[in-house]
Amino acid sequence: MSFIRPEARAALYRWREVLVGGMIVLLGLWWASGFGLLQWLGFGLLILGGALTVAGVQRARFRAGQGGPGVVQVDEGEVMYLGPLNGGTVAMRDLERLELDGGSRPAVWVLTQTGQLGVQIPVNAEGAEALFDAFSTLPGLKTEAMLTQLQARPDHPVVIWQKSGIWLH
Repeated sequence: MSFIRPEARAALYRWREVLVGGMIVLLGLWWASGFGLLQWLGFGLLILGGALTVAGVQRARFRAGQGGPGVVQVDEGEVMYLGPLNGGTVAMRDLERLELDGGSRPAVWVLTQTGQLGVQIPVNAEGAEALFDAFSTLPGLKTEAMLTQLQARPDHPVVIWQKSGIWLH
């Protein structure tokens, strides 16, 4: 028996890093108001909590929900998608292009390797939040631009990253 509504639980889960970062910032402020060694530890906690809060906001913006078709697994730079109708595997080191197709319902990430069909992964597939860490390994990826496109949900495919390092809009 749960005393928290499922919608509230989902919201807390989505923003969990931000909440933890905020608590660390509050503890850091309390300790920084003291003196001596505790004050220096408080300043360190302020920096740590601030970094965790910023990263948490990015991760929360990336999470598009749950319950979509298929399952995503990321293991040592290898993205595997097991879908009800299709699936595939992409090694992040061999990725040529990353696109977001907002015209699909639900929107899909399209991961393309040379000589292979692109693997289409719904943004709300089970485990899709692990893609944030996988995408962050791409050299030159503009995280804020990716999150902006994800929120805007364009009605056509948009190239988020390609191997040449040029971001197209």
